[in-house]
Amino acid sequence: MSHKNLLVELFVEELPPKDLKRFGESFSATLFAGLKARGLATDHSAVTAYATPRRLAAHVSAVRAQADDRAVSLKLMPVSVGLTPDGQATPALLKKLASVGADASVLPQLKRQPDGKAEALFYDSLVKGPMLAEGLQQALDEALAGLPIRKVMQYQLADGWSSVNFVRPAHGLVALHGADVVPLQALGLTSGRETRGHRFEAAVEPVVLLDADHYARQLEEQGAVIASFAARHAEIVRQLDHAAKQQGLQPIDDAALLDEVTALVERPNVLLCRFEPEFLDVPQECLILTMKANQKYFPLLDAAGKLTNQFLVVSNIRPADASRVTGGNERVVRPRLADAKFFFDQDRKKSLADRVGGLDKVVYHGKLGSQGERVQRVRAIAAGIAKQVGADAVQADRAALLAKADLLTDMVGEFPELQGIMGGYYARHDGETNDVALAVEDHYKPRFAGDELPRGQVGEIVALADKLETLVGLFGIGQLPTGDKDPFALRRHALGVIRLLTERQLALPLDTLLHDAAQAFGDRITDASAALSDFIYERLAGVLREQGATAQQVDAVLSLRPKELDDVGKKLAAVRAFAALPESESLAAANKRVSNILKKADGEVIEQVDAALLADPAEKALHAALVDIERIARPAFDRRDFTASLQALAALKAPVDAFFDQVMVNADDPKIRANRLGLLATLRSAMNRVADLSRLAA
Repeated sequence: MSHKNLLVELFVEELPPKDLKRFGESFSATLFAGLKARGLATDHSAVTAYATPRRLAAHVSAVRAQADDRAVSLKLMPVSVGLTPDGQATPALLKKLASVGADASVLPQLKRQPDGKAEALFYDSLVKGPMLAEGLQQALDEALAGLPIRKVMQYQLADGWSSVNFVRPAHGLVALHGADVVPLQALGLTSGRETRGHRFEAAVEPVVLLDADHYARQLEEQGAVIASFAARHAEIVRQLDHAAKQQGLQPIDDAALLDEVTALVERPNVLLCRFEPEFLDVPQECLILTMKANQKYFPLLDAAGKLTNQFLVVSNIRPADASRVTGGNERVVRPRLADAKFFFDQDRKKSLADRVGGLDKVVYHGKLGSQGERVQRVRAIAAGIAKQVGADAVQADRAALLAKADLLTDMVGEFPELQGIMGGYYARHDGETNDVALAVEDHYKPRFAGDELPRGQVGEIVALADKLETLVGLFGIGQLPTGDKDPFALRRHALGVIRLLTERQLALPLDTLLHDAAQAFGDRITDASAALSDFIYERLAGVLREQGATAQQVDAVLSLRPKELDDVGKKLAAVRAFAALPESESLAAANKRVSNILKKADGEVIEQVDAALLADPAEKALHAALVDIERIARPAFDRRDFTASLQALAALKAPVDAFFDQVMVNADDPKIRANRLGLLATLRSAMNRVADLSRLAA
């Protein structure tokens, strides 16, 4: 059976740039999977994806012209239905055989095999492997149907009657097995070997492909198109770095922008442009955002990370004289920068403090009131936190008061991504203290995974208060995340609370924080602190597992619901060190056994031991060992040396083992029984002070 390389390309009108990378990956992967499933691609086959603004393509190596025949065992019917008592075929069996292309002559070949409670007849045969045209057609249909299209458009075909639904109108289909065209139909198109190159700069039109393996080379040489998304991406990075280094600068680092620009051009050409230096008086975040978001430009920064008045544009054409391209882009960006400067100048004419009153007219949530009411709640929560940590309550209150005021500025109205950032600039302009300005700027942090935390104690307090207000309020009105839907980003807010408490070592009890935050809402919400607490601990468990702890180790620490999250890291480290001890497995099992005994005990078990009632040498030895160990373990716990506290428990292994070997806990004498249960309760309390060690038991 001959093996040749395969090329399939769909030529379309410009695809959505933010989706192109996913489209290319999906198209090639699904097509390849379809070929493999039908036995047309081999174990040695490999797929290469291609995607440009006007095409999706896949190259698959070692593809068969026809799949191998395969043996199948077809269940026909129960023996009692298919055969007469003397073993002859019934009419029902003959009819079934005829439907699969067989007759009575295959009767001796039929197999009897158990099928549930009865026997059934099975027919073994060879099914002819599909031809490439048939299997590829099915694989192509699956690849097109499986594209992650967010919005489908309907368009008419050339006949004027038929219509097709697809992401964009398709105008060409190529399918080559080696040099041979594979006959396919898709979206009203018939496959051939012709494609099109660059819209303006192709040397040949159309590009007639020699075979599957010449695809990328012919498109680049004749069509002025770099077909590979990855190759185009790498070429853009190379040109950006080269152009920036020539100026002693560096381009802005933005992976999403790089992907989007790669999806906008077929033949990248990076050019250097400039704008007037006076625009640099505007905060660089504003200029960078307008250049990236509106124009897809790459701003250039100096070695200190400061914006310069130069930027790079990735053009899709390579004219002999590039001045018209650079000049055009410089003319286009100038009004955008002028708008940013105008917004900045206008905003500074009114202070943040003077804008606060306007927040009463801005709706935050239908059930939670206005942004003005929200600010008052954040102030109340921040005041409580500041008191607990001994911070400057006046500064924290001022920052909380001003934090949302920039929502009413023109700049944030135009660029919502700049909220907080612009507040920091305007606070400094208004003469606010540096602590307040930093807190206003940073109170949304961390905004995403890996984002930096707020700078300064005031920023920490306001950021924590803001996140708690959001979580407590939305949980309090039943707006909980469901599945993958989290419209208010509550998971992100919970992770922000966790990071602030743990990384900044804020010794603030979680239950107190949630209770105090709920008090700020009055009777507007239902107190959902229990559900919210579980939600936060679930997020924390995920974080700890991602950091390398096992599920059992995390469960051992968090099952006790530690109030102060700043201790969780140390407790987990102590548990991991304890788990490495040779005594840990035995002690964890004993701990689990103790818990089970105490659960089954009648009535309340008091953590109290009467030494006079200790009769058996083994229980005396356990009590003595426990007293000795507590002299080490408890002080270590109190000074937050959780590792030393747990390590001390290793000495309990021998007396605990002896106790369970030699002592009957449920003695007939109720006083002795109660005393032994009290000893076990005291043991469990000592062992589970840092974490529930029973969770480590297999």
